Amino acid sequence: MSLINTKIKSFKNIAFKDGKFINISEKDIKDKWSVFFFYPANFTFVCPTELSDLADHYEEFKQLDVEIYSISTDTHFSHKEWHDNSDTVNKVKYTMIGDPSWVLTRNFDVMRKFQDNGIEKDLGLSDRATFIIDPKGIIQTAEITSEGIGRDASDLLRKIKAVQYIANHPTEVCPAKWKEGEETLLPSIDLVGKI
Repeated sequence: MSLINTKIKSFKNIAFKDGKFINISEKDIKDKWSVFFFYPANFTFVCPTELSDLADHYEEFKQLDVEIYSISTDTHFSHKEWHDNSDTVNKVKYTMIGDPSWVLTRNFDVMRKFQDNGIEKDLGLSDRATFIIDPKGIIQTAEITSEGIGRDASDLLRKIKAVQYIANHPTEVCPAKWKEGEETLLPSIDLVGKI
């Protein structure tokens, strides 16, 4: 089942941000744009490159009034340890949510599965998944990539600009590779077969 255009479910987790542990719930993301950035695990290989890339672009996200939330099934203690000891991850200024109870990971249907004697079970790690959530808590985009493919913060910024543009101009649509300032399309019968 697609999560697009559905409201995020309730959650209450502990996160690491700015050298502190904080409580976070769905109420904390209300009235702002958010990115939920799921990754499999701390102390791995592709994951720190992704978190670092987001950190490098964090000010650009903030200028768009977007808050970033990285999420793994690790604890908030593990997030702190990784942040404190990795030259790549220690530049992260956004919120790192711990999900050891798997509530968020299951809410977004990104829990990895494995087969045990023909029975499907939870692996305990999330897929590599990205969700853009609007200020009303509605999921606007969902993307899941395979384990070995890292994501690109620049492309995520492009998608956020498109989602925000469409939110402010609901009669228009953004064509492939659309970038801020470029022409959009106004769907009508006159366009049918002309694109």
